[in-house]
Amino acid sequence: MAALDEPLTKLVGDRTAKVLADGLKLHTVGDLLHHYPRRYAERGQLTSLDELEIDEHVTVLARIEKVTLIPFRGRRGDRLEVVVTDGRGHLSLVFFNQGWRQKELRPGAQGLFAGKVGQFNRTRQLVSPDYQLLDEEADSAVAAEFAGRLIPVYPASAKVQTWTIGVCVRTALDSLATTGWEGVGEPLPADLRERHDLIPLPEALELVHRPMSQADVERARGRLRWDEAFVLQVALAQRRAADSALPAVPRPAREGGLLDAFDARLPFTLTEGQRNVSGEIFADLATSHPMHRLLQGEVGSGKTMVALRAMLTVVDAGGQAVLLAPTEVLAQQHHRSIVEMMGDLAQGGMLGGADLATRVVLLTGSMGVPARRQAMLDMACGDAGIAIGTHALIEDKVQFQDLGLVVVDEQHRFGVEQRDALRAKGEQPPHLLVMTATPIPRTVAMTVFGDLETSVLDQLPAGRSPISTHVVPAVEKPNFLARAWERVREEVGKGHQAYVVCPRIGDEEQDPKAAAKRRRSQPDDPEDLGASSEDRRPPLAVLETADMLAKGPLAGLRIEILHGRLPPEAKDDVMRRFAAGQVDVLVATTVIEVGVNVPNSTAMVIMDADRFGVSQLHQLRGRVGRGSAPGLCLLVSDMPGASPARARLDAVAGTLDGFELSRIDLEQRREGDVLGQAQSGVKSSLKVLSVLEDEEVITTARAEATALVAVDPALVDHPDLRTALSGLLDEERAAYMEKG
Repeated sequence: MAALDEPLTKLVGDRTAKVLADGLKLHTVGDLLHHYPRRYAERGQLTSLDELEIDEHVTVLARIEKVTLIPFRGRRGDRLEVVVTDGRGHLSLVFFNQGWRQKELRPGAQGLFAGKVGQFNRTRQLVSPDYQLLDEEADSAVAAEFAGRLIPVYPASAKVQTWTIGVCVRTALDSLATTGWEGVGEPLPADLRERHDLIPLPEALELVHRPMSQADVERARGRLRWDEAFVLQVALAQRRAADSALPAVPRPAREGGLLDAFDARLPFTLTEGQRNVSGEIFADLATSHPMHRLLQGEVGSGKTMVALRAMLTVVDAGGQAVLLAPTEVLAQQHHRSIVEMMGDLAQGGMLGGADLATRVVLLTGSMGVPARRQAMLDMACGDAGIAIGTHALIEDKVQFQDLGLVVVDEQHRFGVEQRDALRAKGEQPPHLLVMTATPIPRTVAMTVFGDLETSVLDQLPAGRSPISTHVVPAVEKPNFLARAWERVREEVGKGHQAYVVCPRIGDEEQDPKAAAKRRRSQPDDPEDLGASSEDRRPPLAVLETADMLAKGPLAGLRIEILHGRLPPEAKDDVMRRFAAGQVDVLVATTVIEVGVNVPNSTAMVIMDADRFGVSQLHQLRGRVGRGSAPGLCLLVSDMPGASPARARLDAVAGTLDGFELSRIDLEQRREGDVLGQAQSGVKSSLKVLSVLEDEEVITTARAEATALVAVDPALVDHPDLRTALSGLLDEERAAYMEKG
């Protein structure tokens, strides 16, 4: 595939090649041709300007409606304002000290305009945008080239505009066509293309960049989707084959052991979901290759109980298990609740311990030296069947006698490197169980691709109440916000407690770094006006909100604050008094997102909720409704009803299903690099394949890839596929897959 590997310098010259490399990471002809158009514009069909999002880098096809030159008052210089329209909405183009552009930017002219969408005085605008006018056929290469065709609009950058990319792509296509596409390989086997009615790769590349119609685009993208899905599935099939060859110690369930003794003492009945999921995990633990399973379940659905039963099964089989938690608060909570549930079964070797007992130890970074030393000794000699802790468990000096199972709680808070370091502590690869209430987009992608076995707990145990969630549009309906504070008072009046969550602490001016960051975000140069991200006030802060509530709608209630910059002893004191019922309302940052368990808390008000991510909102509301009384979560936002931010909040209010919310998150943030460490969007290895929309293609490609790898694991008979695979698996991704 030498033709696609050729450096762009040979094709477009050093200067343009450098701009493409610096701005878009395009280095070869193959990189350029696989940089597909984001969308296509038709002549006479202008861009819908009312759908543009703030901070988005866009290229729009629009018509100039009005041009005005405005001199600055009291000083030299001027501002040229050009208003463009699609017939319904308007967009302002602003040029500083460039009045000469009036000669070419005339009302009635049509063109492509590219820049970053800003907002000034509530008007969307592009500041000093690049543009290409299309009206003068004689002078416009773009217009001449695309007469009668669709106009491709490419993902661009501040230094490389869509029309520059288009010219380079056309040069590449023409060059390859003259050689009969020599050196362009065909990664898809011929019989596969025939089975699924897929066009050859050269034709797909020609049609995706130079289509005459939308039908051409669909044929091309249909083929290119298969390239991405199949090559990726071959990589994953090879990894699955390698994983199945890895040895792992089987840990089968044993009758009459610690698990049976524990189950016999349970004061409640396991849900059907807990029993079914436990069965899936027990079956995996009994195999001779490592389990790799995701346990997804709502906050309070009983994930910890399922994980504990898996750990007891491993202890029964002579091994050890560890539970890795993201924070000390959560690790301590897990340790306390597991020891309480197990009773004398957790007192192995101690006075009063049961005959079948093991030892449950805790290891965190803040523990004293004697306690740390004893915990590490218990793990190394095997006395501790279960270890619970934070990142402290990953340290080199921590050793286990026979590590059989690693359980990771809130898996999105740990990187693959950290999980791999813990798994490496077993002589043979231990089994792995990761737990989450809201999987990150990359995890959802991995489950769709079939590379992560998934168990779902969708039932709440008896005695748990569902959480009702509502959006409070503070600007449109201020009386709704007043009613929110009345609801908080009503809950406190019933003897319950409430949280109020804010995105900011409010003492940033005391922090030089935070103050400098805020000053940098305040534009004072005329050219920066409107280029700031949004014409909005700063996020609401804990300190200001607590003061406002204490003097206003919640006057007379016992209000305290909690945030990450409080001293540890102050945080502990506030949480202890809140848990004891001595505080009515806790105004906090996201420090309460995980590890806080106060069953008496029934209400939560999240201020500026649109400034939080979907997963974060779902985790936060999981702090209420943890007892028998129903939970209430109110999402307060200033954003208008038609905005994407409000749509996101409506989605959170509309479902308690964490996996469904993660799919919504995936639609917005993309899936991240399915083969690498990026958790969302930026490094996505997928260009035309959509994890959510193309599940059927992905599933079919998995079956085809698995069958091919079973017959030809090293791809000896498929050299073009092997080349495509090596292009997909750079050094970083290959190393990641070795660990994954």
